[in-house]
Amino acid sequence: MPPVRWYRSFRQARLNRPALAGTAAFWLQAEGSLTRHLQLRCRQRFHVEVAHEGFCLPTREEALTLGIPHRQRAWIREVRLCGDGTPWVLARTIIPLDTLSGRGRRLRHLGRVPLGAWLFSHREWSRGPLQTGLCHPVRPGDPRCARRSIFSNRDHRLLVGEYFLPELLARPL
Repeated sequence: MPPVRWYRSFRQARLNRPALAGTAAFWLQAEGSLTRHLQLRCRQRFHVEVAHEGFCLPTREEALTLGIPHRQRAWIREVRLCGDGTPWVLARTIIPLDTLSGRGRRLRHLGRVPLGAWLFSHREWSRGPLQTGLCHPVRPGDPRCARRSIFSNRDHRLLVGEYFLPELLARPL
């Protein structure tokens, strides 16, 4: 993922990049399941491509956001959310070890099932406030903007980051 500067709200991000509007504004502020919003915009098919899943170290900033020790490994899931055969969103989920206990064990075995579909179908999970991110792309196809939020279930938490690719942002709403 390219470097990202995170803001507590869309409004704060917009103050730093006034041109942030239109399609990007819609996706950064979309309520509910991003998976569902993407599915509704597909003409043919939506699918998930798993790029990586496994135990790794989150970044220092991700660990700080989740309130876990910096050197503690977590289950990290990176996927591409694709519409009509084209990657539209890169998603990165950080799941701390304690979240993987009990019913949370299922989170390690989602495969091509969208995490959003799973989270929004289990009412015990709730989403915290969305943070908006402005990306600093390195290559032409890198994400331009992102959002993230913490989902929590009693004492368990996970961090979901969604990075919007130019192909999605170029599509009309």
